[in-house]
Amino acid sequence: MPNAIEGLEPQSVWKYFAEISRIPRGSKNEAAISKYIYETAGKLGLQAKQDPLGNVVVKKPASPGKQNVRPICLQGHLDMVCEKNADKAHDFTKDPIELVRKGDTLMANGTTLGADNGIAVAINLALMEDRSIEHGPLELLFTIDEETGLTGASNLASDFLESRTLLNLDSEEEGELCVGCAGGQDTLGSWPAAFEKAPEQSVAMRLNISGLHGGHSGMDIDKGRGNAIKIANRVVIELAALGARLSAINGGNKHNAIPRECEAILFIPRSKVDQAKKVAAKFNAAVRAEFATVEKDLAIALTEMPGAQDGQVLGKALQKRLCRTVSALPHGVIKMSADILGLVETSTNVAVISTAEDSISLATSQRSSVASEIEEIAQTVAAVFELGGASLEHSDGYPGWKPNLDSSILKLAASTHKSLFGKEPEVKAIHAGLECGIIGERIPGMDMVSLGPTLKDVHTPEEKIYIGSVGKFWKFLLAILRSVN
Repeated sequence: MPNAIEGLEPQSVWKYFAEISRIPRGSKNEAAISKYIYETAGKLGLQAKQDPLGNVVVKKPASPGKQNVRPICLQGHLDMVCEKNADKAHDFTKDPIELVRKGDTLMANGTTLGADNGIAVAINLALMEDRSIEHGPLELLFTIDEETGLTGASNLASDFLESRTLLNLDSEEEGELCVGCAGGQDTLGSWPAAFEKAPEQSVAMRLNISGLHGGHSGMDIDKGRGNAIKIANRVVIELAALGARLSAINGGNKHNAIPRECEAILFIPRSKVDQAKKVAAKFNAAVRAEFATVEKDLAIALTEMPGAQDGQVLGKALQKRLCRTVSALPHGVIKMSADILGLVETSTNVAVISTAEDSISLATSQRSSVASEIEEIAQTVAAVFELGGASLEHSDGYPGWKPNLDSSILKLAASTHKSLFGKEPEVKAIHAGLECGIIGERIPGMDMVSLGPTLKDVHTPEEKIYIGSVGKFWKFLLAILRSVN
């Protein structure tokens, strides 16, 4: 692991990034990384506070001559999305992330990298350590569980911070300043599953959808990428016309990731096996052609499962309702913004399907920068579930962050970027969720901007961070801290 970061600058940032990559920190498993932050602050002689959830804030006094500058908070989240390739042996609860350098990027070996938002954690740790940096009073805030529930930010005590200016370090394009984001909620449908014995003279077969990019269900929802669950369902429907019976279907891992893989177990009449293989081959060719530009590695495979000829299948009526529901559920961009060119305003993601002993569940997530549109698309999804006979559950949701183009910290960051690099940064809103909206609700009066180095393919095993952008971003961040008055 050390070889992957050897010689990289800024050295202190990469040192800490490598250190935290050794600490498992999937969402809701942040106790170890939270403890590490707290203890590191103590070793550096800095005051730290940890709340019962595991959020940590570290206070760093101002450098000489900067004591009267307004305090500023730099914030990132401790957790990461845990995704891996199907053939990768990795336990996210105990195994370290294996870092791999590829050209000007840093990646992981077959798993998500965790640069979302580990790079913010590493930057804040480097700021804690470096006594040569010129800055006013700093609060370094580390929140938990951003990726699966935003529960860390949602439960921040109103007096946890003194600062009323915040730099959120969770954006993913160096040279951009984010001033707004989407809100969202999840909608879960589930069916009680009554199984019956598989028909005699049937063959157990595995349908596997693989090779898709997946990606962040906010940032990448407009990229036209394939959804493994939707694709698998298309094949299952056609196989059902041959008498195929569904035994199990599992696909996707996270509500906020476009599903990359899906597997279905089916029992197919022995006399129709050759036809079934032709159906799968037909779909493999057709769907690859549909996604030829964006999904070059897409593969649809239907293979026999020797030794698994005795099993259970769903009742025919439930199989039909399930398949029709998946077909009817919308997925992707629902509406583009009329105010901001290129911004997705509303979307929905068919995210995770799973088969248990007595139930089948299907998780979806809805996003919008307009609160009423979140409600509308959630109602649409709920209606499809109800028509398909599913029971419903909605998450509490989280608020969006309304842009404030008169923001003081935005103007300071923009002018600093212009003076440092000779060009204006791009000011934009994003379709992903950020903790800024929640922090702004929890701590009224917070003036915020979000920024960060360049990351690509987050929430997938192809996640990468561009090494050169980290050095440039570090320089930009230090210049902002010097300029705060």
